[in-house]
Amino acid sequence: MINTEQNINNTYVPPSLAIEAMRDNGYKNTAYAVAELLDNSIQANATQIELLCAEKETNFGSRKVKNLSQIAILDNGEGMNEDVLRMALQFGNGTRLSKEKRTGMGRFGMGLPASSISQCKRVDVWSWQNGVENAKHIYLDINEIKNGKNGIMPEPKIEEIPDIWKEVSSGFGKSGTLIVWSSLDKLMWRKGKTVIENSELLIGRMYRKFLESDKLRIRMLSFDRENNNSIIIEKWALPNDPLYLMGNTSCPAPYNDEPMFDMLGEKENYETKFIVNFNGENHEIVTRFSYAKSDARKTVQAGSLPHGKHAQKNVGISIVRAGRELELDQTLVLQHDARERWWGVEVEFPPSLDEVMGVSNNKQTASNFSGILQYAKEIADTTSKSEKSFHALKQELEEEGDPRAPLMEIALFIDRQLSTIRSLIQAQNKGQQSNGTKRHDEVDDSAERKATADTQERADKGFVGESDKDKDMSEEERTAKIKEDLINTGVDENEAEVLAVRSVSNNLKYTFAKTPFESDAFFSVRSKGGGINIVLNTRHDAYTHLVEVLETDYESLDIEELKGRLQEAGYGLKLLLMAWARYEDELPTPSKSNAEDARKDWGRIAKKFLSSPNE
Repeated sequence: MINTEQNINNTYVPPSLAIEAMRDNGYKNTAYAVAELLDNSIQANATQIELLCAEKETNFGSRKVKNLSQIAILDNGEGMNEDVLRMALQFGNGTRLSKEKRTGMGRFGMGLPASSISQCKRVDVWSWQNGVENAKHIYLDINEIKNGKNGIMPEPKIEEIPDIWKEVSSGFGKSGTLIVWSSLDKLMWRKGKTVIENSELLIGRMYRKFLESDKLRIRMLSFDRENNNSIIIEKWALPNDPLYLMGNTSCPAPYNDEPMFDMLGEKENYETKFIVNFNGENHEIVTRFSYAKSDARKTVQAGSLPHGKHAQKNVGISIVRAGRELELDQTLVLQHDARERWWGVEVEFPPSLDEVMGVSNNKQTASNFSGILQYAKEIADTTSKSEKSFHALKQELEEEGDPRAPLMEIALFIDRQLSTIRSLIQAQNKGQQSNGTKRHDEVDDSAERKATADTQERADKGFVGESDKDKDMSEEERTAKIKEDLINTGVDENEAEVLAVRSVSNNLKYTFAKTPFESDAFFSVRSKGGGINIVLNTRHDAYTHLVEVLETDYESLDIEELKGRLQEAGYGLKLLLMAWARYEDELPTPSKSNAEDARKDWGRIAKKFLSSPNE
């Protein structure tokens, strides 16, 4: 007779193999696993939760070191009755799985067992509803299952809570739950202090709305298990608001008590709400935006100051479900730009839209929304190319019955709002005039002067260009011609006049301007008034990744921001050169030869223009 446990055609999976596979379930770190337990506590209406880390001395080679031996989560929530406690450590089971009960954080019936075994080999649960003396206990032990136990959960039974947790806690409520992790073999951090320090910002950010409203207090404690009075670290979690609009937060002074950012827009229209119809019902998704106050960035080293470093840890779009943050999505973040720390975006949605948003079973991501943000980014980057437009793609998703279709409008709205915010941030601390244009005598025109001199030298050698035909015009005529041409390309009239006057009065051959225009060209070249107007297309990616990151008042940036700018510029330059290389590569043989000749000719002029005056 064949043993069914060994029959490869049988669907039976040995518990020891299944439980081991479940241990690798993708929690980003210990803090995220702890957050699953906090979710359960909040769902049970707890007003106080304690994260208790017990350290114990162990042998480490020839040395004795203190490492974590147990982690406990204690709450004063409603507790669990015997039937619910029996299900608590079963995978895929729970009391809030049905659609009508998806009103809070719970849903998947995986949080407690999955998060626990991702960090340890044994988890014990005590829960009580009528005094801690009536606490009932249940446990899950990986080693027991691997050693041949059949995987059936033990029955809950009344069992006294170990004294250690009573001694270090701040008190047990009439009802509540205690969860203890032991045999810790998969922790990211081995010290209680490290767990708390790394969890502090994350937990404060995840549960900021609960902490700010005083509906919840979270105590974090690390202690010596062999001497319970020896406290290593004790903290109470503070809200960590990535929009920096809250007071009394973990942000360093002076922005611990007052908001560091301003709302985008007036208070009455600060929130933008979108109605999404799903399964025949309307659901609301809310977006909120903020950006740094000028005062927060007025110091040259703002990014290196404590509040700047704090903001650096909160970069991204905060995706919030049922008042609890799932993640900081960085899809639309400009990774090489240190100024990205100075804006905040929040997207909040109800659990009824989990399928639409693509919420993972460990509640760490909203994958569908992240994918749509990526679409939005690509569409925004290719608006003038022959790619599918936003409306065409949305229509296609709707025709296919794709639940992500309603998210397209929201993603594009966020991308556009971010463009506005980035412009506001860029304009801060630039020493600009009210019309947004620097005075002509404040501009560094050394590059234009060098190119003008080299151009004259080439003209003297017989290399005559189209612009040289108008060299005998009067200054008034030249100024009028240059100004008119710049206006025709879309440059603001006041700015065009400033640029034209600057070029002619300083006898410069070249004038740089910038404006958005509908073209695949990175820049345009036009000969007018005896000069050459170079107008940069601000809608082109080369402008974003190369020019914009270098055009700034460097005195307002700290070292970290400068490094970020240089990295972004280097990145943009490489991509620009690779784009030309691919352009040549795709050309047929006759045209390829012409392109190579053009590249060589341009290279010869560039070599001259870029050479130092003494070369």
